[in-house]
Amino acid sequence: MLDASDLAYWLRLTLAPGIGGDTQRKLLSEFGLPEQIFAASTATLARTIPLKQAELLLSQDSENEIAAALTWAAEGGNFLLTLADAEYPQRLLDAPDPPTVLYVKGRIELLNAPALAIVGSRNATPQGEANAEAFAAALSDAGLTIVSGLALGIDAGAHRGGLQGRGSTVAVIGTGIDRVYPGRNQALAREIALHGAIVSEFPLGTPALKENFPRRNRIISGLAQGCLVVEAAERSGSLITARLAGEQGRDVFAIPGSIHSPLSKGCHKLIKQGAKLVDDACDILDELGLPAAAGAAAAAPNPDAETTQLLECIGFDPCDVDTLASRSGLTAEKLYAILLQLELDGRIASLPGGRFQRIGP
Repeated sequence: MLDASDLAYWLRLTLAPGIGGDTQRKLLSEFGLPEQIFAASTATLARTIPLKQAELLLSQDSENEIAAALTWAAEGGNFLLTLADAEYPQRLLDAPDPPTVLYVKGRIELLNAPALAIVGSRNATPQGEANAEAFAAALSDAGLTIVSGLALGIDAGAHRGGLQGRGSTVAVIGTGIDRVYPGRNQALAREIALHGAIVSEFPLGTPALKENFPRRNRIISGLAQGCLVVEAAERSGSLITARLAGEQGRDVFAIPGSIHSPLSKGCHKLIKQGAKLVDDACDILDELGLPAAAGAAAAAPNPDAETTQLLECIGFDPCDVDTLASRSGLTAEKLYAILLQLELDGRIASLPGGRFQRIGP
């Protein structure tokens, strides 16, 4: 990786106001390295970019921001990766608009590991979160790093599952890496920083701005070999990630759901457009040409006695999770695990409002 003096030029380039990724790469292509860009005159730069941009680039004062970033990078477990670094994620280099600088906290080797993006609704159903966690755990056990966006709902479930397996997880965030959004995911972010990695392209201190979250989606899809959508409304932001994955030549997968659920509409739309329908982690591993870990075929455990008990508690009328917990006496973790397996086996269906209905023996 580069030393502090070289990094300072890269940071200066990315911190320049009005100089976006396309312009940064155009300058790098023309002049080679940031140090050579800043050694050029305004007139020389104006042969490549508009004069006003050249003037802004050379007149900016970002010394305080550069110093803060270098201080942050000097702390253990923190990294600044540039397009010139060997550790920069290679798959991202092949995607459109790769960030010039990445701020990384945690295990940088995960950025070049085999990976799958798992995304979905922030307002996920309990079953959706359980599905995301179970699929992520099985896929992580098989060696895939799980990439998601640290949002509530499906993202959080995917990260929790990823942390359970050897592949771990990478969170791509839409704020500066010194911030955690939403605040409810503070504890999860700490776990990811310790055992996985957190990635941002935004300077330190960048707040949660609405326009930054769609931008980070191209990094989520770009780091991965494929993208799994677990639950998504018809106009969900997760469909942006899936579209970007398709444009980047990645495989797109979707878990189907009830035809009555608004959070299944986006997944069904993707399937109609050619996404691969999956109901088992092995479906994804087979498509990616990866071997399954022992037990990866099942997305969740299936204890026979407790499964039979839970089916009896459900009966044949729609039933919500709280009622099932009261009837069965099972812990929430065990309850969701069994419900997931029953749904994957086609023995129950999830309904709007977090309810379930028995549809098999």
